Amino acid sequence: MTIKQKVLAVEKLFKRLDIEISEFRKESGIYCISGCGRCCNKPDIEASPLEFLPLAFHWYSEGKAEEIYQKLEENQSLNCMAYHPLAIDDPNHGHCGEYQHRGLICRLFGYGAGKDKYGQLRMVTCKLIKESQAENYEKAVEMLKSKSKVPVFTDYYQKLMQIDFRLAKDMLPINEAIQAALEAVMQYYAYRAFPVGKGVA
Repeated sequence: MTIKQKVLAVEKLFKRLDIEISEFRKESGIYCISGCGRCCNKPDIEASPLEFLPLAFHWYSEGKAEEIYQKLEENQSLNCMAYHPLAIDDPNHGHCGEYQHRGLICRLFGYGAGKDKYGQLRMVTCKLIKESQAENYEKAVEMLKSKSKVPVFTDYYQKLMQIDFRLAKDMLPINEAIQAALEAVMQYYAYRAFPVGKGVA
């Protein structure tokens, strides 16, 4: 499978997830508060390189890959480099600078379920949603109990592994995952022509 084919496969998976999340949001009523960046303003977010392959491919196609790779090399912060706080003194409010190409973890958090140490599904969401949308949160918990369609983290990460096990298996700090995705794209096209048009080179 070529890099572009992998990118298209990941994007197809994301589209399927976006539909599932949209349906879950309608049924549960849960929503992220506009302008809130608390979940992005965390130094311990981990992701796989594969979920950022579409972002790396986008940057490469824009001629920005090497410049951004260098920024990541010099970056001392553990917070996601794509997150832009509104102000230095208010890091919990901001936006994603690459929202369209955000990773799987960014899409799932708040709207997905993970397994606890007993193998039971639990909603993975923020304290703000739990407290300010208590009724909706309880509805989401009931959806899990009744086996309603709720996106599950492990299901989607397993689907990623089916696209490229090597790039999906390791969970890295988010900036390292982005950097590894950039490396994969730059190495692939070091001795290949970049695809133009609708090809899958």
